[in-house]
Amino acid sequence: MSAAARPDISEVRKAWKEANLAPLWENARAHRPAPLPDAAYLWSWAKIRPLISAAIAVASPEVVERRVLQLVPPIAEHQGEQQTSRTLSANIQILLPGEKARPHRHTMNALRFVLEGSGATTIVDGKACPMEEGDLILTPSWTWHEHIHEGAEPIVWLDALDVPFQRYMGTGAFEPGPAADIPETIADAAFAVANVVPDTDYTTKDYSPVFRYPYATAAAAVAIAPPARDGSRRVRYVNPLTGGSGMAMMDCFLVQLDAGAVTLPFRTTANSVCCVVEGSGESQVGDDTIRWNKHDIFTLPQGNRIVHKSSGGTARLFQVSDRDVYARLGLLKEEYGNISG
Repeated sequence: MSAAARPDISEVRKAWKEANLAPLWENARAHRPAPLPDAAYLWSWAKIRPLISAAIAVASPEVVERRVLQLVPPIAEHQGEQQTSRTLSANIQILLPGEKARPHRHTMNALRFVLEGSGATTIVDGKACPMEEGDLILTPSWTWHEHIHEGAEPIVWLDALDVPFQRYMGTGAFEPGPAADIPETIADAAFAVANVVPDTDYTTKDYSPVFRYPYATAAAAVAIAPPARDGSRRVRYVNPLTGGSGMAMMDCFLVQLDAGAVTLPFRTTANSVCCVVEGSGESQVGDDTIRWNKHDIFTLPQGNRIVHKSSGGTARLFQVSDRDVYARLGLLKEEYGNISG
């Protein structure tokens, strides 16, 4: 039909607008190709560590809920929401000797991975979880948690939460302490024997009965793990009752790159945040190469071709991912090997 023969639809267009309708065929975004993946971003520990110390002078847990600095990459769509990736928020938290972070709970799942220091304790639903360097502490959705530091030096840890996902889903909720109606927990010693677990109704919960995963145990496990599909050694922090992720919506892994190892190319629909636990190396993420050292933190945005390699000796990365979200939604796609782009 020629332009001259096209009917004038200005009146019906006005009616559509008044009825809050819009023609899909005029939406430029409706059928366009998927956008290019976000670029990875690295927070150098050498650069941010002095700035973390500066937070001690300007914030106290007695005044603010937590002394936390958010990790926000320089991407416009993320800056406004102050999130680290599409579904994950990563932060650095600092606690001084003698300080306490008062109890609260929220629907957002959260974890703490200790970077520096010792002597602090996270209390999760009344269960004490000592914090040593490299330990992973889970604070699953709607569990009461507080932090108490009785050590002799500042302690610094990585926080990761599924805040952006919960905000998007409209499920975010927060309740301040004091803690009340604390549920019964199970001592970690009950899970100390491999392949034998207590017969308990804890399997009805969507998270692990174990809240603390010591680094010494995880490091020993990854050192003898067989090669994963990409060639790295890789162990998953799991719920011992189900074998699934330690808590819903967030998956955690410890990845070991043997000396001189180079992984196969890998691509996934999931997003991750990595923290360097030991060693140094580099990661090719899409068109970018990220060179990392101990305690550096970097993102692995979805859709990128990823290759890791160590520099010199063995390297280890702690990785938190939203992989469980995509798996539950039937949207997880992973590729290994000959991947272009």
